[in-house]
Amino acid sequence: MSDDPPIAVLMFVAHRAAEARVMARIAVAGAADITFAQARLMQRLAPEPMRLTDLAEQAGITKQTAGGLVDQLETAGYLMRVPDPSDGRARLVTLSEQGARLCEIAAHEVEVVENEWREHLGANRFDDLRQCLVDLREITDPYR
Repeated sequence: MSDDPPIAVLMFVAHRAAEARVMARIAVAGAADITFAQARLMQRLAPEPMRLTDLAEQAGITKQTAGGLVDQLETAGYLMRVPDPSDGRARLVTLSEQGARLCEIAAHEVEVVENEWREHLGANRFDDLRQCLVDLREITDPYR
């Protein structure tokens, strides 16, 4: 039996390292007030406005928790609530201009991290790893 951790742990370690890099980069960009929970919620926002209940479901948190995080992010200027054109009583959550800029900074840092991983592993191994993880989404990601 090997002392190597299970693959899920290894994936988590790599994810956590990438996430820490992104958080450090957005802090340097002036968003040191963003928490991990807030960032994890923001990364699930679709390009178009979405309902809070859908956002909460995708983030795997309660509607109340999502509502609190959205309130904080809206107060900080990263998100905004807009009227739902299909339901006059409802509101949708979307990125503000400041939030969109922050997501662009985060996406760029993810690209930097992936380039470092590609260099470390070699292009073929990196591409194989990526394809395997894409294939796993078929059985692990209900929002693919």
